[in-house]
Amino acid sequence: MDTSSEMIHGLLPVFLVSVLGASALSVGVIEGVAEATASVTKVFSGTVSDWIGKRKPLVLAGYGMAALTKPLFPLANSVGTVLVARFVDRIGKGVRGAPRDALIADITPTQSLGAAFGLRQSMDTVGAFIGPALAVVLMAASGDNFRLVFWIAVVPAFAAVAVIIVWVREPERTVTHVRRSPISRAQLRRLDRRYWQVVAFAAVLTLARFSEAFLLLRAQGVGLADRYVPFVLIAMNVAYAASAYPLGRVSDRLGRRGLLGVGIALLVAADLVLAAATGVWVVIIGAFLWGVHMGATQGILSAIIADRAPAELRGTAFGFFNLLTGVALLAASLLAGSLWTVVGPSATFVAGAGFAAIALAGLLSAFPRPRRRRPA
Repeated sequence: MDTSSEMIHGLLPVFLVSVLGASALSVGVIEGVAEATASVTKVFSGTVSDWIGKRKPLVLAGYGMAALTKPLFPLANSVGTVLVARFVDRIGKGVRGAPRDALIADITPTQSLGAAFGLRQSMDTVGAFIGPALAVVLMAASGDNFRLVFWIAVVPAFAAVAVIIVWVREPERTVTHVRRSPISRAQLRRLDRRYWQVVAFAAVLTLARFSEAFLLLRAQGVGLADRYVPFVLIAMNVAYAASAYPLGRVSDRLGRRGLLGVGIALLVAADLVLAAATGVWVVIIGAFLWGVHMGATQGILSAIIADRAPAELRGTAFGFFNLLTGVALLAASLLAGSLWTVVGPSATFVAGAGFAAIALAGLLSAFPRPRRRRPA
C-alpha cells in the first residue's frame, strides 16, 4: 500500500501546483486535513478493536478503503476532488492504523517491542521509497504524464488488500472478563500519567514535523525538475528504512530516551539545512537527515505506547496517541503553508527547528532518567 500511496504522494504536491494551479497554502490545508482525519478515525477504530477483541476486520476495512480511493487521483480535475480523495484515503488509514499497531503489540514479546515496531516502520518505508522510484521512472518514460502514473499506482493498492485477506492472522483471545467500552471514565483512568506524558511530548514533536509535501516543494523551488522531485522522498525513505529497525533493536537494549534525543537533534539539523538550501543536493542532504530522524523516533514512540498501555487497551491507547499527534500535524501543516506563502520557504523550516528544540527540552520531563539504586 505504501508503494501505491507514495507513487501518488511523491508527485501530488507538484501536480496540485503545476497542473491544477493550487497554492502552497492549499497543499498545506489538504495535507493537514487528510492527516488529521486519519488521526481522529484511529481513536474509534482502536477502541472498537479493543471492544470486539478483533483487529483484522478493521485492518482489512482500512486498507480496502484506501485501495478504492486510488482511482480518484488520476480522474481529478480540481483541487476539491483531490481533497475528497485524500480525505477518504486517510479515513481508511485511520481505520487500519491503531488496530494494526495493536495487533503487532499483541503478537510481540515485550522485550522485542522496539525491534518489532522498528521493523514495521522499515517495511512501511521500503514501499515508501519504491513508490517514488517507480514514479520517477514512469514519469520519464511517459513524458511527465501524471495521470498515467496515478493509474498504474492503483495496481499495488489492490495487491495489498489481497495479502491481508490471504496471509494476515491474529491470535485467538480467551475472554475472561465482561467487555466494557474502552472510552469509559474507569477504563481511561488505566491510561496513567506516564502514558499521557508521552502523548503530549509526541504532539509537540509533531508540530516540528509538518507534511513531507513541503520537502518536495522545497526541491522544486531550488530548481529540481518535476519528474525528479520524488528523488527527495527516495532519499528520505532510504534513510528511514535503513535506520528504523536497527535503532529499534538498540532501544530494546539501551533504552529509548537517548535515541529520542538524538532523533530530535537530527530534525533540528535537517530543518536548518533545508532553511538554508540553495541547491538540489543540499535539499537531498536535509531530506536524508529528516529520514534518519524518523527512524530514531517513530518506531520507538510506538514501542513506548505499547509498553505503557494495558494489553486490552492498546487499540484505544494507539488511537488517542494518533488523534493528538494528528491534530498537531494539522496545525503544523497549516502553519507551514501560511509561513511559506506569506514569508517564504526558509521561515517554514526555521519554525520547525524551533518547535523541535522545544520538544528536545520536553524530553527531560516526559522521560526522566531512571534513578540508580544504591547498593545495600
